[in-house]
Amino acid sequence: MKFACIGLGNVGRSWAVTFARAGYQVRLWDKDPESLAKAYSLIRKALEDLTTVDPDFDVQKAFANVHLAETMALAVEDADYVQESTAENVNVKVQVFNALGDLAPEKCLLASSTSAIPASEFLASVSYPQRCLIVHPVNPPHIIPLVELCASPWTSPEVVQQAKSMMEQLGQSPIVLNKEIDGFVLNRLQWALLGEAMHLVGEGYCSVEDIDKVLTKGLALRWALMGPFEVGHLNATKGLEGYFDVLQDALKRVQGSLKTDYPPNSDLVSQAHDVMAKRIPVNEIENYQSARDQRLLKLRQHIDGTSCKNT
Repeated sequence: MKFACIGLGNVGRSWAVTFARAGYQVRLWDKDPESLAKAYSLIRKALEDLTTVDPDFDVQKAFANVHLAETMALAVEDADYVQESTAENVNVKVQVFNALGDLAPEKCLLASSTSAIPASEFLASVSYPQRCLIVHPVNPPHIIPLVELCASPWTSPEVVQQAKSMMEQLGQSPIVLNKEIDGFVLNRLQWALLGEAMHLVGEGYCSVEDIDKVLTKGLALRWALMGPFEVGHLNATKGLEGYFDVLQDALKRVQGSLKTDYPPNSDLVSQAHDVMAKRIPVNEIENYQSARDQRLLKLRQHIDGTSCKNT
């Protein structure tokens, strides 16, 4: 099986690591020559980081699977699966997928990493739209395994099942959405929390640092092991029904005051950015990303014993 990655930002490069680590050939292409050249060394570094939890991981063997392509056509000419990770813009997606539909083999699966755009908004004019779908990862996908599969109105059910099976073979953990919705599942949950976080900071209830501490020293410790339904079920003697029964008045009162759609005005965003940039300078983000990845690898290893060969 051969893979292609179109678009080589943070997500596209991580997808390349995912495919190469699993032993598959992957061709890379980006319209920006600088991004294409830069991707090669960053992918090598990401593969080397996997030895953090698996000293026996063969970096050279995995890296030998990675190949740069001079054109999109060469990248996808004999691909079985293409992962698009270009700009989060409908017009860009339309152009890229129309090109992919004409260039890729007829039976090649075409998948998008879009973070929030429903497939029906950019797949209408693609050749053979039945083989196209959204395969939305969590950044970085070679370390965080969740993948959201969402079909368009034209996607074949067999293609969805094929993509699901393929992701499982790669070591990912796919879920299948039953119907389209903006932001899919993960980003709707993530951005709802982010909106309330901005509200709490913007209205002076707490600081940016406090918000992060609430997650890292509180909620995230539970969430690393269980979801919100299991948290509620275990936090009440009578299970989830007991949890909602005991807290129904408090839930109604607090939920009525939530501001998940709090507008992130430029002053507030700048304030939050300055706090983060003081702790993590922008020109050092790549180094911090590498350190993040190694910590996440160790966390994955601790939680489920998964090796880097099948994260």
